[in-house]
Amino acid sequence: MSELKRILQQITALSDVPDPVVLKRLINELRVSDREPALANQNIQSLIDILRQHPEYADGLASFVLKLIIEYRQIALYTDTGIMSDQGFFNSLRRLIGHRFLPLLPQEDSVVELVGYLFNKRSDERWLANIERDKWDALVELLKVNEQHLDLVATAKNNILNAIIILSYRISGIGLHPDLMESYPQILNYSASFVAQNQEAVLFVNQYRQAHELDTLTDITPEKAVDPAPLLVMLEQCEDIVATVRKRIYKTGISIRLTNMMLRLDQSLQRMRILTELVTDDHQKRDHAVIELVQTLITTANRRYSIGYLIDNNTKLLSRKVTENASRVGEHYISTDKAGYQKMFKKASIGGFVIAFMATIKILAYQLALAPMGRAFVNSMIYGLGFVFIHIVHGTVATKQPAMTAAAIASTISDGSGKKSHQLNKLSELVVDILRTQFVAIMGNVMVAIPVALTISFVWLHNTGEAMVNTDKAAHLLHNLDPFHSLALPHAAIAGVYLFLSGLIAGYYDNLAVYNQIGARIQRHKLLQYLLPKAWLQRLGGFIEANLGAIMGNFIFGVFLGSTATIGFIFGLPIDIRHIAFASADLAHGLFNLSSSQLDWTIVLTSILGVALIGMTNLVVSFSLALFVALRSKEVKFMEWNRLTKQLFSHLLTHPSDFIWPRDKPMKYARIDSQGHMIFDDTSPHKGGQTIPHNYVVRRLSDVRILPESKQAGAQNAQTSTDIYYANQPKGDHIQPHAPPKKVIDLDDGLVDEELNSVPYANDIQYGKTNNLSADSSAQNQRHHTDQNSADQSMSAPDSKPAGEAKTPLPKPKKPPKLPS
Repeated sequence: MSELKRILQQITALSDVPDPVVLKRLINELRVSDREPALANQNIQSLIDILRQHPEYADGLASFVLKLIIEYRQIALYTDTGIMSDQGFFNSLRRLIGHRFLPLLPQEDSVVELVGYLFNKRSDERWLANIERDKWDALVELLKVNEQHLDLVATAKNNILNAIIILSYRISGIGLHPDLMESYPQILNYSASFVAQNQEAVLFVNQYRQAHELDTLTDITPEKAVDPAPLLVMLEQCEDIVATVRKRIYKTGISIRLTNMMLRLDQSLQRMRILTELVTDDHQKRDHAVIELVQTLITTANRRYSIGYLIDNNTKLLSRKVTENASRVGEHYISTDKAGYQKMFKKASIGGFVIAFMATIKILAYQLALAPMGRAFVNSMIYGLGFVFIHIVHGTVATKQPAMTAAAIASTISDGSGKKSHQLNKLSELVVDILRTQFVAIMGNVMVAIPVALTISFVWLHNTGEAMVNTDKAAHLLHNLDPFHSLALPHAAIAGVYLFLSGLIAGYYDNLAVYNQIGARIQRHKLLQYLLPKAWLQRLGGFIEANLGAIMGNFIFGVFLGSTATIGFIFGLPIDIRHIAFASADLAHGLFNLSSSQLDWTIVLTSILGVALIGMTNLVVSFSLALFVALRSKEVKFMEWNRLTKQLFSHLLTHPSDFIWPRDKPMKYARIDSQGHMIFDDTSPHKGGQTIPHNYVVRRLSDVRILPESKQAGAQNAQTSTDIYYANQPKGDHIQPHAPPKKVIDLDDGLVDEELNSVPYANDIQYGKTNNLSADSSAQNQRHHTDQNSADQSMSAPDSKPAGEAKTPLPKPKKPPKLPS
């Protein structure tokens, strides 16, 4: 007899008095190590085969697990597990750090503690992730409960229904929260949906309890199943509201608190949908809901005391906050045609011209007798103010990678961006365009900075009669560029980290300017109103609001570069920075002022190679970190790096010029929307089957699709004709059928204020009457209306309970068994 069969026999015999130790033995028998992922499916298949041969084992295992879970507190499992907490980050961090020194007391009546005991290996998540979905489906399908154990099912369903009510109230509370309303006044027009979903939830729960007679701790199968469609429709409307609010983020900005609130609202809506499907009669949806809930529970149990998981969750919030609005930074680093290529070269040339003077001033500043902190301040001002000046005069600094470029890549490989092969094609083409744009930016900086620096050294020598830099200083400048005998590349990596941070800082301050309405507040400043004419004040407010992110990102980036060497000197650390633009200027100054006896081709070639490697290190480090943050913020998992590398290498072998020179037929990309989504509009058909014009740019579109050709003919004959429509358009009759036709070709935005400020739901929802929620759900609403009429009749009957009346409280469960230490 196999060990699995022996354990299942013990579980069946102990189904009335379940012991967690026996269930742990079963899990240990099924568990596999990371070195043998294929065995995971074999073990589960063996369990499935035994349960099919012995249905009594399946009933025993199901009743054993149900009776064991019922002995624990379940409500928190459904309402809290896997949902972002509203507790502050530092409070949670302090609590977990204290747990390392003085362990927290376990919540012995919590199911999470039980799961943590059963799945106590760190590899359990990976082991369970290796199990195929069809194996999960087959296992859950076999775990049926006999009629004699329906009281267990009734108790479990009562807990799930209670959790639905709790989540419903929480969703209403978040949707009607004053902070959310203050930030997004338009949400007042949608507030009826949050109230209505709560009423639908209460109605569904009471009707379900009455139809299944759960109050008597039985679970009968009613003649007519309770339809969850009205509740699901209201949840869908609430999800659409969240999507609509997110579309306005790039105009209104968002705070970390509101980001947390929106994320909890999303997760609560998703959990409420799962719980609703968990009690419905759709077996496929119910089984999938069970699997998803179990996987979430195991993940949470394994990470409940993890400081890394806490930091991971909260940095996701921070990265989401920054990347959602970073696209407002007015520096674009992706060129697809010759015009954009030439424009980037001109901007980089301006930057290289200014950088040559910045590098010269920095070299001259070393002749000043300054304290370490004074030198850090002077260098920081040279870098910071110089970068800000470059931005103001519409120049650019090579290798700068704001978060919006990485957000474009993250959206390209997101779950909603098409098939894997299509994603790889889009991603590889986008990476080629980014690398080419960075190449021309570097060349613009270097090709101008070197001759300008040489000219400065020559003019200085001609006018003063002595070299601007002595031979020792010149040799030191060239030594700092040596990739073999100095720390040039590690220092370049530090500069790459600062380039990445400057992109995040720019996104943060750009979001801050919009969220706090900096431009409008500047225009109301009394002193500025007195000093400046009204037109100048308006221009100043608009300029600062539009450029605050770029200005602060550039300035703080300069402070980082200027103070790193001083901090290293104070703490005795060998840290400094190397940036390719300044390295090229230092190369020119060093070679010009080096004595002829020291100058040879080895030094020249080594220094040139060092400049090239410094630029490559700057680019790789900054872009990798920005991409990492963007992927985390979008919760995108990409496992096709090998295939992508092969595709890029093949592109390099077949079309190497694409990495240096613009293509003859450039790829067309729509710009990034407020959620970081990028629309790939290379061959999208326009109205009438025509291709999109070369100057067609879709800007900041959210969930927008070009109308398919199959629907274009019908749309032309309809009263309302538009070239695009929203994939997640809120349900409702708020779009008037007699509205004039709109031809939308070039949009600035996925929404218009008139649509946002309309009242899409208030007139559609009439409590106690038929809900005209959407054209797609008319049949569902008809059934809902019938259910409501029957509910009204039952309420009027003298012997029936009112729909909203509290049910008889269930008996308290017994104290759960003590888990072995």
